[in-house]
Amino acid sequence: METRRNFLKKSLAIAGGVGVMGLGSASLSGCSSSKDPLFKISLAEWSLNKSIFGKSRQLESEEWAKLLTDDPDALLQGDVKHLDFAKVAHLDFGIDAVEYVNTFFFNKATNKNYLKEMKTIADGEGVNSLLIMCDREGALGDPDDAARTIAVENHYKWVYAASHLGCHSIRVNAQSEGEYDEQMKLAADGLSKLTEYGTKHDINVIVENHGGLSSNGKWLSGVMDMVNHPRCGTLPDFGNFYLGSWEEKGNEWYDRYVGVEELMPYAKAVSAKSHNFNEDGTEKDTDYSKMMKIVLDAGYRGYVGIEYEGPDLSEMDGIAATKKLLEKVRGELVDKYS
Repeated sequence: METRRNFLKKSLAIAGGVGVMGLGSASLSGCSSSKDPLFKISLAEWSLNKSIFGKSRQLESEEWAKLLTDDPDALLQGDVKHLDFAKVAHLDFGIDAVEYVNTFFFNKATNKNYLKEMKTIADGEGVNSLLIMCDREGALGDPDDAARTIAVENHYKWVYAASHLGCHSIRVNAQSEGEYDEQMKLAADGLSKLTEYGTKHDINVIVENHGGLSSNGKWLSGVMDMVNHPRCGTLPDFGNFYLGSWEEKGNEWYDRYVGVEELMPYAKAVSAKSHNFNEDGTEKDTDYSKMMKIVLDAGYRGYVGIEYEGPDLSEMDGIAATKKLLEKVRGELVDKYS
């Protein structure tokens, strides 16, 4: 009998973005032509969060969260506009694929005219819309049945938006509470229900390691096995392996290389997190060459998304530095994996 891991590995290209517009237009064989790069580079919108949010980033977390609910447009105080994101990706960085973040258009998920404008701009720049990163919509593994159901249904509108934009996936969080095994069951339940809905609209539901137990690769891969659906997968992030909650500031970390290796059999997207760079252009916290070998050894040949969050370089310089590093690593590995 074919194992879940082998099945997902074969379906990486089908459901994970080797086709630039997602599952609907991906090659059914999952094979790239000899002219295709070893992997392609996309840009996560969160890399520009300071430039888009501007001064609102300085608000206290409770005030910021309230505004997101009451008047999300009031948070958009930066020099870069959300609608210009695809243009920035293409014109400033020569990148042809983007990963949106829902908090930058939080009240527009079902606004057909706005979504049409987003798609028109991206298409006009020759930029592919890959996925929407979804936050602040509730815990999909909430111990309370009613709250968990609400969280699942809160994500429906983002499935709608992703479908209208031509994305292949929405990225969600597997947040829960309780003991290890119980959280696994609760998260799997919420994800299964959301995946059933996403499947009806040809949209994948993918989970990022994003704090708490979701940053434990063994736990999240166990959740994937429980869900056991080809439309539900992971988005391994190179850096998000802090095991505490978002509010805590501890020092309990999961091994990032082990974690990515555990999550890659289910991956439908990959996030190249970067923070700080050495003088030679390498990333201080992550060995990109080692990490990309793990990604490629899993058979992944889709987009790798830049997500710069560093404190030292400007967002534009940080994005450029990350792109340069990914291109360098790609050049070094191309002969081995071609």
